[in-house]
Amino acid sequence: MGWFTKNERRAVAAELLGTMFFVFLGTGAVVAAFAFAGNTGNVDTGVLVAIAIAHGLGILTAVAWTANLSGGHINPAVTLAMIVTRNIKPAPGVAYIVAQRAGAAAGSLLLKLAIPHDLEGALGRHSLRPGMASSEGLLLEILMTAFLLLVVFNVAVSKKGWGINAPLAIGLAIMLIHFVGVPFTGASVNPARSFGPALVTNDWTNFWIYIAGPAIGAVAVASLWTGWKNLGDALEGAPPPAKAS
Repeated sequence: MGWFTKNERRAVAAELLGTMFFVFLGTGAVVAAFAFAGNTGNVDTGVLVAIAIAHGLGILTAVAWTANLSGGHINPAVTLAMIVTRNIKPAPGVAYIVAQRAGAAAGSLLLKLAIPHDLEGALGRHSLRPGMASSEGLLLEILMTAFLLLVVFNVAVSKKGWGINAPLAIGLAIMLIHFVGVPFTGASVNPARSFGPALVTNDWTNFWIYIAGPAIGAVAVASLWTGWKNLGDALEGAPPPAKAS
């Protein structure tokens, strides 16, 4: 990364560490929730609430402490959307995505090393609900990611956004997404979050859904945002309508 500036290197490091701790804590909450539920693998109400709250708080804090360093992406889908909308240059953007995946892998490996082997389970790996078609899982991941990116653009990217309070809205969005998606796909909306456990457990079943779904959702919203922004810029520069005589 010698061709990157000092600030860009710092930003990449922040994305690696932020994603590492988010994945460690998020997947750790999954493992802990199932352990206290008897490790049956069934998502009951208590497990669902614990997982949703943990991921919401996890992304809130990760985004908050990395925002001033890297923009607080902590998600390759977010970075992809920022590349499409030119909010980040392609080279640093790709470095972000590599760092996010490396951080996710490190987070999952640290979790594996830190907990008893008999409680590991799938280390929080995402999977489809039995009987759920891959097309259904793909569509759900697309829709949930699209919702997340709409929130991100409007509270964190827009000049009329929430400023320093943006991480709160993003964390609440992630929490809501998990309440909906955990029983069906595990609620990824973040390829790095899916990558870490899949790599460490070496189980790639339906992994493509957790890459394609967030990518499609992110690009769709980024394209829509760019269109809206260009339209808004054009309207702002247009002359006022002529008064009726």
